[in-house]
Amino acid sequence: MGVRAIVKYPDPVLREKAVEVKRIDERFHRLLDDMAETMYAAEGVGLAAPQVGISKRVFVVDVGDENGLLEFINPEIIVKEGEQIGPEGCLSIPGVNGEVRRAQKIKVRAIDRNGETFELEAEDLLARAIQHELDHLNGVLFIDIAERIYDKENEQSSS
Repeated sequence: MGVRAIVKYPDPVLREKAVEVKRIDERFHRLLDDMAETMYAAEGVGLAAPQVGISKRVFVVDVGDENGLLEFINPEIIVKEGEQIGPEGCLSIPGVNGEVRRAQKIKVRAIDRNGETFELEAEDLLARAIQHELDHLNGVLFIDIAERIYDKENEQSSS
């Protein structure tokens, strides 16, 4: 396992629609492990493969709740309910935060590291993190959809 370099905006890989994962093998397990280690080292709550320069439909999330580390391969949101607006940041865009409107509650379907399909219902911060990471797989960054952008240190609005 190892910590990988996090790709920073405006690297073009962050704007690509990531490709579907077709093969889950030992090498892919290493990618999942490295992504988790990288996310924890950077003190993030989520990390998508494009953020480590790999255009694959996979991300990891850990919001510090009872779910712990979650791995999502080829994820899709199948249900969205309600609405929340709150702050988001991104490891690929350091020093910038924004207010982003997201679904309050979601149901997501994905594949786990063993190739098994699973569904997960999430709300609040976990739902926000999953939606944020899924956006990365479609080349969408939080700055594209934020209602307000501000500098993390100065809290100054810039939109």
